[in-house]
Amino acid sequence: MRILGINAVFHDPAAALIVDGEIVSAAEEERFSRRKHGKRPVPFSAWELPEQSAAWCLAQAGIRPDQLDAVGYSYDPGLVDHSLGGLDQQSEQTRTDYARRAPAFLRAALPGLDPAIVRFVRHHVAHAASTALAAPLGDSGVLVADGRGESTSYLAGEYRDGKFVELASQRLPHSLGLMYEDLTQHLGFERSSDEYKVMALASYGKPRFLDQFRELLYTTGDGGFRTEPVPWESFAPAGHGGEFGSEHADLTATVQRRLEDVLLELITWLHRQTGQRNLTLAGGIALNCVANTRLHDEGPFDNVWVQPAAGDAGTALGAALQLAAEFGEPVAPMRGADLGREWSDSELESILRAAKVRYTRSDDVAADVAQALADDGIVAWFQGRAEFGPRALGHRSLLAHPGRAANLERLNDVKGREQFRPVAPMVLADRAPEVFSRGPLPSPYMLFVHDVAADWRDRIPAVTHVDGTARVQTVDPADNALLARMLSEFDRRTGLPVVVNTSLNTAGRPMVDSPRDALECFGSAPIDLLAMGPFLVWRR
Repeated sequence: MRILGINAVFHDPAAALIVDGEIVSAAEEERFSRRKHGKRPVPFSAWELPEQSAAWCLAQAGIRPDQLDAVGYSYDPGLVDHSLGGLDQQSEQTRTDYARRAPAFLRAALPGLDPAIVRFVRHHVAHAASTALAAPLGDSGVLVADGRGESTSYLAGEYRDGKFVELASQRLPHSLGLMYEDLTQHLGFERSSDEYKVMALASYGKPRFLDQFRELLYTTGDGGFRTEPVPWESFAPAGHGGEFGSEHADLTATVQRRLEDVLLELITWLHRQTGQRNLTLAGGIALNCVANTRLHDEGPFDNVWVQPAAGDAGTALGAALQLAAEFGEPVAPMRGADLGREWSDSELESILRAAKVRYTRSDDVAADVAQALADDGIVAWFQGRAEFGPRALGHRSLLAHPGRAANLERLNDVKGREQFRPVAPMVLADRAPEVFSRGPLPSPYMLFVHDVAADWRDRIPAVTHVDGTARVQTVDPADNALLARMLSEFDRRTGLPVVVNTSLNTAGRPMVDSPRDALECFGSAPIDLLAMGPFLVWRR
């Protein structure tokens, strides 16, 4: 069967394609439109579809819209409860009306598509399918937590033999994600966008308001929780997105710690209900790497797997996977996050020629990049298929030497980011245990934090956060031979099996996706070398 998945309602519109149970492609609309998160997360934007990413998914597989067997849309307007408190009823009605019209909108966006094949998939079930059905684990308990779906903010259950069994959910207005978004907004950041900045800031503070927050956020013993209204100003004044005092850091650390505690209680309850060995996670909360590590280290499950595109973009994949399972298709696990666009060497060279830039073709791009990094150059690395999800995983990455402490500030300047933001290490998978501890290894998707070993902290200061941790990506030669060889070459030159890895973009812009994007980023930022396929473009 040919099944297209669509996410469009809240933010991060995306499309994914499943053919005969295999994940063929997945991409976020922002990578095509170059609008961060694809669109504004407001009700009147619910009509906007991932037209370009959906068209690409079909075209690269040679499938016409009229050849699709089903389309999964990751929101069911029939489940919206307009009587729930805390919601703007007019806005809800606008969002619901647009969602109901999605089949007709899709027919207009993809000429030839039959609106009758469009099926609404409950938002949190799409999240659940995106992780449990994509994980290489088999049966699992599954927990989804985010801002909100149709009328809920959380879902817990299990998948057995590809079938989902719901065990608990949480009705709005109670929401872990919305509370975290409220904090993000209070600090002066953009909600539904900058929550990862809040997680980074938490490392600078102490959770000194925990006693108060135990009364504002707590579990109910039946798999649910409550989030009471928070008087944010009583803890810290409103921030301005860049200037923070100790009270802001302490408030952030408190909310982060309390979130982790509540999640631990929820998965402990889930384990008692299911007896499963494996836990799979999705929803925006599952992008909280610090919380994920505590769930792995202190929780009752043997294995924890997180969908790399755990945010709303991943529901496009989940909607398609869920329909495949419901149709009885055997679903294959996700082999990697590199599900987006790629260009052949000849296409890359044609683009370089058209851009009239000086370039050379490398005989050994891995060795040449390793030498540039050893010489303390900043390298834009553009190789293979683009990543699906918010993490740069060695396909659209910005690389640097981890042994130079100044490279943290240098990279944040290059990207135009706040200086409290950390950058991450990529490391050879077989060397990771000697450099990092705590948290699961291997960790190929950069979704957990690990402690940097004491005797390595001075050796790789650029990737060691203020609390002694790092958000690690392990690289296995079997999964990415070129990237692994570059790391080996860098290790041979420096004695460090680690390289700084951050996303190839500048602040406020989506991650680089196309060769044109890469050239524009290289031309506008002080990057020393662009390695695009086998081609090298040096800054003069």
